[in-house]
Amino acid sequence: MESGSGGVGIDAATSSPPPWVVSQWSSSVSRRFQHLLDKSTPYMIGRWAAFMTLALVYGLRVYLIQGFYLVSYGLGIYILNLLIAFLSPQVDPEVQDLVDGPTLPTRGSDEFRPFVRRLPEFKFWYSVMKAFSIAFLMTFFVVFDVPVFWPILLFYWLMLFVLTMKRQIKHMIKYRYVPFSFGKQV
Repeated sequence: MESGSGGVGIDAATSSPPPWVVSQWSSSVSRRFQHLLDKSTPYMIGRWAAFMTLALVYGLRVYLIQGFYLVSYGLGIYILNLLIAFLSPQVDPEVQDLVDGPTLPTRGSDEFRPFVRRLPEFKFWYSVMKAFSIAFLMTFFVVFDVPVFWPILLFYWLMLFVLTMKRQIKHMIKYRYVPFSFGKQV
């Protein structure tokens, strides 16, 4: 049953708009959000400042509530996974060596090839922002506040971080790549 006013029809039985209206609205919101993301791309310092603010607010909330340690642990594991992808080359030299020989320069006289990350900086920032936003929203629901002994989780995460970074640094030394470049290389 639709209204006879000639406007957008609403089903009287369910009082909900037709599916095409919802689809059109979500498409419009998605386009606007993507436009804002595209405009924020060149402002790296501002984006990371926004992230630091969100991370500080999240940390402060968890500290003041004295809970949601399991959510924070899951967030830490996810961020560690993103960090490894951010520090890794797009083409892994170990796999590439097996296929067709080394791809990264091995001598100073080799041609300079810029480091290409497996996870670009903008996608790293966007993923971390989404993760912190979701974790922050989870702190408003008691069902996610699972009681755990947080020092064990912290110790386990620190050990995981140290071992993972040690392996990543050994990989960087073995294949002679640095994931950061300051200034213009020639």
